Amino acid sequence: MFFSEPKVSLPAYVAIFDTTLRDGEQMPGCALRPEEKTEIAHQLDMLGVDVIEAGFPIASEGERQAIKSITKEGLNSEICGLARSNKADIDAVISCNVDRVHTFIATSALHMEKKLKMTPEEVIEHAVSGVEYVKDHGLKSEFSAEDATRSDIEFLKKVFASAVEAGADVVDIPDTVGVAIPRTMFHIVREVKSAVNVPVAVHCHDDFGLAVANSLASVEAGAEQVHVCVNGIGERAGNASLEEVALALQVHYGIQTGIRTEEIYKTSQLVMRLMRVPIAPNKAIVGANAFAHESGIHSHGVLVSPKTYEPIAPEMVGARRKFVAGKHAGKHGVKAILESMGIYPTENQLDEIIYRVKELGDKGIKVSDADLEGVARALIGEIPSEEKSLELIDVTVVSGNKVQPFAVVRLKVNSDVKTYTNFGVGPIDASVRAVKMVAKDLVNFDLTGFELRSIGKGTEALGEVTVDIEDDERNVVSSRAVREDIVLAGIEAVIDAVNRLILTRKGKTGAK
Repeated sequence: MFFSEPKVSLPAYVAIFDTTLRDGEQMPGCALRPEEKTEIAHQLDMLGVDVIEAGFPIASEGERQAIKSITKEGLNSEICGLARSNKADIDAVISCNVDRVHTFIATSALHMEKKLKMTPEEVIEHAVSGVEYVKDHGLKSEFSAEDATRSDIEFLKKVFASAVEAGADVVDIPDTVGVAIPRTMFHIVREVKSAVNVPVAVHCHDDFGLAVANSLASVEAGAEQVHVCVNGIGERAGNASLEEVALALQVHYGIQTGIRTEEIYKTSQLVMRLMRVPIAPNKAIVGANAFAHESGIHSHGVLVSPKTYEPIAPEMVGARRKFVAGKHAGKHGVKAILESMGIYPTENQLDEIIYRVKELGDKGIKVSDADLEGVARALIGEIPSEEKSLELIDVTVVSGNKVQPFAVVRLKVNSDVKTYTNFGVGPIDASVRAVKMVAKDLVNFDLTGFELRSIGKGTEALGEVTVDIEDDERNVVSSRAVREDIVLAGIEAVIDAVNRLILTRKGKTGAK
């Protein structure tokens, strides 16, 4: 196990520095109103983050006002503002009454030459003067070397050592463009820790999908603070995900953080809503599918023992377990979903429900809980096959703007098979007329009610049809059917109603 290797030096506690309101908001398309920033800050405080980086005050007057509003809330988390290593930026942060000032300047040769147009000596001078200015105002200082992972390691150590000598309380190693790999981060953190005697932080971007892995490797090298964003949002591909880092530290490393994990899902949903950035369903920890099970094998296992297919309990992060109906669904999972809805089918009914669900799945249709409920309630309401006088074998409908709609309906009438064709104003009307022709030898009826309701959204949503029919003796029965094809749903509902009507006339109490 790598935990026993002498090079790994895990800290007892890792501080969580949340930059959702600063780097997270820099995600293209994101913009928060001051009151929205304050709402998120309150939730981050409830979550238990150590530091809230509330914004970049020099950016705008609205940004300053938002940060000032947050600092007035009396939160337990430290409030931090970002500033370049110059007096104007730092003054803007100080004016917001923050607890910590986070200053930065680039240290890679690329940035120094192309962007800053400064010599290495000038960069050190700016870094030092910025830290000193913050400390002169009695505030906590965190210093970042922008593009640290592409910087010369000896120069990087010299910059950090100079910042610490000037009074920096924390130094941060940003993987600004997400180019590091875990072993690189481990090496850099280890080297920096050999040069300074203050806590070392890391700020990892996800350009290569390694932000969380790089953050954890940094902790293995002794980093005591990790910069994160809720849902992994941020510039370009985003930042290290708060929920993934926090859970990994606790579950895999046994490292303490201040995070109240049961608040994670709630925080994630709030940020998603206010930032207007959707979460991928397969997103770790907080995605819609993180604790969802469709596979019959998995569902059965989870019902027997959740640990079989869940590395952590959903309640740990404030989420809920979910079973999903679909083409891979099994009997145990579908039964669990239905029972949660108060539906208790017989074994035969459950088999038919699963058959219909898989039939929909094979057609590429996503089966929602509402779809499943509609299918189940309609099917459970059907009368037994042995009591049916009419059964649908198949139907063909033709409709068009230059063709009068007609339907060809093939039915089993008691023990005979009959085919009828009729025309109508539309395919459903034509189909119902054909069914009436079949049923006239058994019972005469009129369709007195026909209601179509969409279950779900989109063109693939299931259609639920409810019908009322009445015979010449004024017996009235109702029925319903659910199908992805509304014509088929309408025909099935009418046929089931006719069967009920026949049973009613025979005095069968089972008819509804």
